[in-house]
Amino acid sequence: MAHDRQDPALIGRQRETGLLAAALDRAGTRAGGATVLLRGDAGVGKSTLLAWTERAARDRGFTVLRATGTEAETDLAFGALHQALWSLLQRSGALSAHQRDALESAFGARSGTPSGFAVGAAALALLDDAVRTAPVLLVLDDLHWIDSSSATVFGFLHRRCAELPVVILGATRPDGQAAQAWAAEPVDVRALPRADAAALLGSRYPELAVGTRDRVLAEADGNPLALVELPRQLAAAQQRGVAPLPDRLPLGRRLERMFAERLDAMTPEVGRLLLLGALATGPDLSSGSWLRALPDGTAGETLERIEADGLARLDATGQLVFRHPLARTAVLSAASDTARREAHRVLAGTLAPGDPRRLNHEAAAALLPDGDLAHRLETAGLDLARRGGHAEGALLVERAAVLSPDPRDRVHRLTRAAVMAAHGGQLRHTAALVEELKTAAVPPDVAPLFAYAVVYADQSHHVDFASSAALLPGALDTLTAPEADTSGGLTEQVFFKLLLAATYTDDPWAWQALHRHRDAVSEVGRICLRAWTEPGPGIADELRAVAADLTEEQEAGAAWLLLWTSSALDCPEIDLWRRFTGLHGYASEGSVAKAKCHQDFLLGDWDRAEDCRREAEIADELGYRTNALLFRQYHAAFLAGRGDEAGLEALDRAVRPTATRARMRSVLDRMTHLRGLAALAHQRHEEAYTHFCELLPPGRLPGGRPWHHALVFDLVAAAVHTGRRDEAAAHLAAARAARSADLSGRHAFLVAAAAAVAAEDDDAEDAYRAAFEVPGAERWAFDLARLRLAHGSWLRRRHRPGAREALRVAHHVFRRLQAGPWAAQCEAELRAAGDQVVPPQRGPSTAPSAPALLTGQELRIARLAATGLTNKEIGQRLQLSPRTVAAHLYKIFPKLGITSRAALAHALAQSAAPR
Repeated sequence: MAHDRQDPALIGRQRETGLLAAALDRAGTRAGGATVLLRGDAGVGKSTLLAWTERAARDRGFTVLRATGTEAETDLAFGALHQALWSLLQRSGALSAHQRDALESAFGARSGTPSGFAVGAAALALLDDAVRTAPVLLVLDDLHWIDSSSATVFGFLHRRCAELPVVILGATRPDGQAAQAWAAEPVDVRALPRADAAALLGSRYPELAVGTRDRVLAEADGNPLALVELPRQLAAAQQRGVAPLPDRLPLGRRLERMFAERLDAMTPEVGRLLLLGALATGPDLSSGSWLRALPDGTAGETLERIEADGLARLDATGQLVFRHPLARTAVLSAASDTARREAHRVLAGTLAPGDPRRLNHEAAAALLPDGDLAHRLETAGLDLARRGGHAEGALLVERAAVLSPDPRDRVHRLTRAAVMAAHGGQLRHTAALVEELKTAAVPPDVAPLFAYAVVYADQSHHVDFASSAALLPGALDTLTAPEADTSGGLTEQVFFKLLLAATYTDDPWAWQALHRHRDAVSEVGRICLRAWTEPGPGIADELRAVAADLTEEQEAGAAWLLLWTSSALDCPEIDLWRRFTGLHGYASEGSVAKAKCHQDFLLGDWDRAEDCRREAEIADELGYRTNALLFRQYHAAFLAGRGDEAGLEALDRAVRPTATRARMRSVLDRMTHLRGLAALAHQRHEEAYTHFCELLPPGRLPGGRPWHHALVFDLVAAAVHTGRRDEAAAHLAAARAARSADLSGRHAFLVAAAAAVAAEDDDAEDAYRAAFEVPGAERWAFDLARLRLAHGSWLRRRHRPGAREALRVAHHVFRRLQAGPWAAQCEAELRAAGDQVVPPQRGPSTAPSAPALLTGQELRIARLAATGLTNKEIGQRLQLSPRTVAAHLYKIFPKLGITSRAALAHALAQSAAPR
């Protein structure tokens, strides 16, 4: 029982479960019977309490009988009694012939019309016989719909069973009539307090975003069914807070049924007032002015009827307060489109012409084109976008396009809405709008914006860069012509999209167009282009300075470009991402997340590796497929660093075909580099050297791509381990000639680290010391640990002091990063140095094994997942939602030191703690 009480569905129900448990205890010990009548609104959790009591009774050996009232059978005499007692009657041999005839006649098994008293007496005799074998629980759900004949008998049994080990448990609505004659004092099941509601919501939807959670909590108002059902109607992106919530949360069928009975019975006058009141929200309509829109003399009478029925009431401010917040949503859902438009038109007429809310009501009421309204909608939408509300602004501008009488205005506004939707994270909608626009004639003055919209959809959604080189150079030519309108920042945005295409594909035509128009863009654009094509000393400082000077108006557009470029230079110190978190739509937030993933890898925050996978899932859900591909590439970096070749191979298969089709050379090159890094982890140095040489021949460092400079440490280390010291020296010389160390702090460290592993014995100690003393060297946890491993190995082989200390420090870091193969290299070196190192996972006196760190629920989920079950199948077995299972797995993986489901079985087998 104690475990059951912790069921998330029973959060906040300690009082009710305590009463029910006491009733079962009384009957179970044959101390007497009890009647408990639960009373509460629809969806408040009465059925959940009934189900809990049934399970508890069965566990105690009770005989459980059940009847459920239904609206369609309220006129079926003894129908509910038949449900409850027919099975007992078939098994019983203790009834007299008269008693059996009475029940069988009541149940329609034989002809006759028995009296209610005779049926009640026979039912009591049947229960008296049944309790000789086991105590009985009689569950009566939806008593308010149970037929009156059955209700009379159940009331009779309730009064006569006090001495029998029988528990009668009923549930009814507050206005239910059937149970009013019972002597039992009802137990009111109320809405959950906010803290308990939040706990229930968190248990069912652990990944719900804060804003979405607060909205659901407000609209559910403590109703458990609403707390469970409302998030289920939202898209995954809306649940996670990366897509805007609708004005009306969709109810779903179960919640709609909560209100259908009352709404169907409304008169037209009541329905009209309820609809107006549901739409008349906010301070502008709080004075009750909307009531004046009703015909004279009808408002007061209709309102009295509504308040008498308990549907809603007028508060002191003049707003209509519904009995439950979801009742308002149900009223809106039940109204026809025509009725809603008429209500919006009426409400618009009650507001002043300059009132912002009037515009919303006018737009909702409009059916025919209206040029003036379209202009005002567009102005309001653009203003929203300037304040960061791109997705919301796009809806207004799209509505303006629909209402535009002029086809040219319609195309212009629809194109602008497509771009705004993309900036706001609604990329699938952007793609749909672009397809619609392709069927229309695009005016010349709209062509650059149209090209930008097409490319945006192609680059981000379709993972296709062909249109970038085909459309954007011409768009830049138009935008930079002498007579062109340079307002709106479109030139900068087109330039950035073309720069993205160039960095991904290395298309020479794209690079030429960028250089041709470099003087037409801001300092931010020029610096970023130079960073990608002519990286040199001071470029990181320039990026840092220009980022610090950005105005709020520049941020939304320039942030993407700066974040992308600083990541290419390995400059996490340009922490521009901190300024944009949560301030803009997904287009900006996705760039922030990519920069953060890269930074986490560089700085050794590898416990956040799973963030890449989660971000890839979010990007996929939103239609940002290129972002999803890049997040998987970032995740691959963590796997390669850890030497997880199976995981890396799986990601390579997921990434490479799409990147190949899209000719994303940068992605393909980086995946090749990561294969080489994983080979280094397993000491397959020849293989690693071959991979690195596919990207960059030793001794050659052509100008351009800044990330080529970051290969110096890996390539030189592989060359030294394969005996190619001349090639190592040549590549180190090329890096020095290109002044790679001046690009950023990490590049300075990598060049110094390469110099140390390539140094001759007489110079090596000084070279290692110089690398360790590079400013900020301690920031690059993985790179520094690799250098300490190389240094410790070099010291050991020459029998010099300090080897064990260097190796132990490196070993500690690799263990923290879960880089097992690198840690194993340290262990081998330590044993060779005479240190009896014991891997932490094997030592009896070390920290608890990984499974011991798992909670009971996590261990159950891990074992089921290890058998190959899906999240949905696991959820069905454990009565959890698939999302809850996924949330647990994200916590389980790092505890077990793995990164994929495929490794679960091995990890549990290898590290299982004794029980």
